[in-house]
Amino acid sequence: MTTDIQQDSLFIPYRNGQLHLRHIRHTTPTALGVPILMLHGAMSNGRVFYSDSGRGLGCFLAKAGFDIYVMDTAGRGLSEPKIHRDFTLGQGEVIREQLPLVQQFILQRHPLVNKVHWCAHSWGGVLMASSLARYTHLQSSVASLLTFGCKRTIKVRSLKKWLMVDFFWNRFAPFCIARQGYFDASRFRVGMDNESSASLLQTIDWVRGDWIDHDDNFHYAQAAAKAVWPPAWFIAGKNDHILGNPSDVRDMIDECGFSQVKYTLLAKEKGNLLDYDHAGMLTDRQAEQDHFVQIKQWYLSLSG
Repeated sequence: MTTDIQQDSLFIPYRNGQLHLRHIRHTTPTALGVPILMLHGAMSNGRVFYSDSGRGLGCFLAKAGFDIYVMDTAGRGLSEPKIHRDFTLGQGEVIREQLPLVQQFILQRHPLVNKVHWCAHSWGGVLMASSLARYTHLQSSVASLLTFGCKRTIKVRSLKKWLMVDFFWNRFAPFCIARQGYFDASRFRVGMDNESSASLLQTIDWVRGDWIDHDDNFHYAQAAAKAVWPPAWFIAGKNDHILGNPSDVRDMIDECGFSQVKYTLLAKEKGNLLDYDHAGMLTDRQAEQDHFVQIKQWYLSLSG
């Protein structure tokens, strides 16, 4: 157990339950200022960014002096209630309600700053980009957007893609939902957390369709073209062939139309220790001696 950081679970009242935030910080207060909010992807939860033993990007940056907040969206991780048969919330509620709520909560805890860095893995980056594109008050209060393996569409073609996406995600998972009311990822030993019916079906639609809100038809692609984006950094892994294929990550960058964006491919040929895959970008042990160091420097440069 590492002793130079402290981890606490914070809970924010939300609808008929509560959202969980993992707050990770150095045991000695620092003056780095702008906190960092981290968001997981589909079939996942905040644990992709931290562990009780002090591993993960969240813990790594906390050791460097940053205040880290790792979010569990409604129903996932330690947020309550857990996803169940009658759970109705989807990705729209994350975009329109949960992210703005958590942003306000963090800013209230840090009255000396007026911005928060946003960081996301996989589909979490799509949700953060959607919320940013939609709300001008977030565009002015988000200091940066950093994503890992983030894509809105999957255009790559291969047998593995057909098995993982076309068959498993687009056909088998909805079949399970029709029987159980939600997708029980733990039952099939895939992912880190379960997926609600609404989120899964909306995700399928966005991956192969238009970037439009399912609840009120808000057109995110049109809003993105007019958005005042913060500095962005999109990171892809060479061995991330399906869920965050580098070409699909680049398509996401183009669709958003960032004015200030950096793109990095994690690969041995680029000087990295590994050809990282979708989860390994955040979970491989070598990451702490590799790109995590550059990420820390990037945040320090933005804070300066």
